[in-house]
Amino acid sequence: MKTIAVIPARYAATRFPGKLMAQLGRKTVIRTTYENTVNTGLFDDVFVATDSQIIYNEIISHGGKAIISKNTHQCGSDRIAEAVKDLDCEIIINVQGDEPFINKTPLEKLIKVYKADIKKEIAMGTLIQKIADESNIENPNCVKVAVDRNNFALYFSRSAIPYSSQGIPSKYYKHIGVYAFRKEALLKFAKLPMLQNEKAEKLEQLRFLEYGMKVKVVETSFVGIEIDIPEDLVKANAYLRKQ
Repeated sequence: MKTIAVIPARYAATRFPGKLMAQLGRKTVIRTTYENTVNTGLFDDVFVATDSQIIYNEIISHGGKAIISKNTHQCGSDRIAEAVKDLDCEIIINVQGDEPFINKTPLEKLIKVYKADIKKEIAMGTLIQKIADESNIENPNCVKVAVDRNNFALYFSRSAIPYSSQGIPSKYYKHIGVYAFRKEALLKFAKLPMLQNEKAEKLEQLRFLEYGMKVKVVETSFVGIEIDIPEDLVKANAYLRKQ
């Protein structure tokens, strides 16, 4: 089962333009993410998929592998689908370019999902985490997921799901945006038009569910530092200095 990691890396970012080329210690954010992914030892190959010649040159000049996107994409999964179309692989792990401290444990859990999937029914696997901070339950920037008894996703939402009625306590799970795809499912995904729920929530993972594909969720305790705004970079550099 040939498994690769692809890191989608868009240069433009609304809240922090050029964030992947920002300095994190002595390296850029994207180079740190790339090298940490390689150093897990889990993958047959690791690539950065980018729309930016600057990011492409950053990875290539330091001995890494990168692919330039030819097309404009609305989401990272579409960008990855273009990148892997002609690559020899069965499983693709999408590692977010702005998660520089990703480590081996959660990624290994996702790979094991596919090793156990004898019937090859799982289209996508992804990570979830119990919400500890109750303020995040109503926060639309914290994506929630409802799961069934077999740990398959029922729905992803920016709203609080499930609704807690009559004072009955509910478990709330946060979606962690690391994805694992079976290649044929990802290529199918990229050809399908967005439907109502994906358009409304602006969550690409809903496209899988709306077309009846199975999404397996894996609970993790991993807590990284996502570089989303300049203040996050300050936190990341402070964390790095403590290592």
